[in-house]
Amino acid sequence: MSAERISEGEQVVMEVLWAEAPLTAAEVTERIDPARGWSDRTVKTMLGRLLAKGVLTHEEDGRRYLYRPTVQRRDYASGETRRFVDRLFGGRAAPLVAHLAQSEGLSAEDIAELEALLKELKA
Repeated sequence: MSAERISEGEQVVMEVLWAEAPLTAAEVTERIDPARGWSDRTVKTMLGRLLAKGVLTHEEDGRRYLYRPTVQRRDYASGETRRFVDRLFGGRAAPLVAHLAQSEGLSAEDIAELEALLKELKA
C-alpha cells in the first residue's frame, strides 16, 4: 500500500469495495449509506483520490470503469493498528490493553478472549 493514508471518507468507499469488487462508481454509490447524502460525483472524487494513492485499481468495461482494491482490508488494518500503537503507546500492546481495561473498554467476553489468546501465544 502507498505510504499515504486514507481519510475517513475514503475508507467508507474502501469498505464497500472490500465487501464486493469489482464495482462501478454508480454501484459504489448505491451501496453507501444514503444518510451520508453522497452524490455520484462525490464518490467519483473519492475513487480518484484512492486511485492516486494506489489503493485502488480500475479497468475499462465498455464506457465505464470497474474498481477494485489493491490492498486487502486485513493488511490495511494491520498497518493502521501498528501506526496507532506506535504513536500513542510507544509501539507496545500492553499499555493499549491496560488503557482499554482502565477505561472500561473491555467486557468480560473481551477479557476471556484475551486470556485465551495469551494462552495460545505462550504455548
